Amino acid sequence: MNALELTRALLRFNTINPPGEERACAQHLGRLLEDAGFTVRSYEYAAGRTSLVARLGGSTDRPPLCFAGHIDTVPLGATRWQRDPFAGETAGGRLYGRGSSDMKSGVAAFVTAACNLGARLHGTPGLALVIVAGEETGCDGSRHLTRTAGALGEAGAIVVAEPTGNHPCVGHKGALWLHGRTTGVTAHGSMPERGVNAVYKAARAVTLLERFTFDATPHLVLGAPTLNVGTITGGLNINSVPDAATVGIDLRTIPGQRHEEVRERLSRYLGGEVALTPVVDVEGVWTDPDHPWLQEVFDLATPFLGARPAVRAAPYFTDASLLTPAYGGPPTVILGPGELEQAHQTDEYCRIDCIEQAVELYEAIARRWCGV
Repeated sequence: MNALELTRALLRFNTINPPGEERACAQHLGRLLEDAGFTVRSYEYAAGRTSLVARLGGSTDRPPLCFAGHIDTVPLGATRWQRDPFAGETAGGRLYGRGSSDMKSGVAAFVTAACNLGARLHGTPGLALVIVAGEETGCDGSRHLTRTAGALGEAGAIVVAEPTGNHPCVGHKGALWLHGRTTGVTAHGSMPERGVNAVYKAARAVTLLERFTFDATPHLVLGAPTLNVGTITGGLNINSVPDAATVGIDLRTIPGQRHEEVRERLSRYLGGEVALTPVVDVEGVWTDPDHPWLQEVFDLATPFLGARPAVRAAPYFTDASLLTPAYGGPPTVILGPGELEQAHQTDEYCRIDCIEQAVELYEAIARRWCGV
């Protein structure tokens, strides 16, 4: 199987989320895995929102190694693309398309590696592949799998194939996205004194949010928690006093912070004018870089990187937020061929050589785990 051609095939499926519609893409991958001997189960959390769990091998001595990734992508954005985002065009050693880096190349690479090893996995701990829908809007597919009895099975370690340029990352921050809603009383725009302007309340809240500080010591690798105001909406027409406004707040947390406590502290800080409602709530992930398995991964990655990897963390959240605790907290590495800086970009691309290297690296990690 050729990982480049598989990535190109996956790019041709429009899985922009919303609406997602990952079913056809998932079915394509499912057929390939079944042909390689994997047992494949499909799970839908909504119509057309299909996730897969594929397994091959299994022993009583050790649980399987899990590879995980998502097949939904973000929208194209307002800027016109110079390349067809769904054609899988190649030029200058790059593969272009929406999802080429984030993260259909990663999924294609671990599916290719798994299929290449399929015939040798019987009687070994084996592999479990978790390919999910709906990651971009808060890990919806993974959340559904964790709530579905028997869907995930076991895993002794997890490789999440998000874009890292094939550099192992040992964790990532958590994400707590909130809507801060303010309310008022509507009135005619020529008589604002008869109303209560919700946008003014929201503006005061935004000013406060810019000055908010966390009561947390920065993490040695992940750094400090952050807050960003990403959206603000309010009012229905220009000549009325707006009676509702909403501020979109993006908090990124570090180990040791409990999201409920962060939300309560922020609510007290903003006061009674703002009601906070969670939109996305996913915890961070961190594995001690001295863990023996991570040291093995670092060893195996060294020839591909030209030097032993430094300890790094990913800036984004991943499905590991839900999968790692659901599997009981096994060591987890974020490791994929995509370009970190290309995620969600116009004319997104992935280096072709990184896709090919990822297949070799995934095979090496899987062979070491399974003893083949």
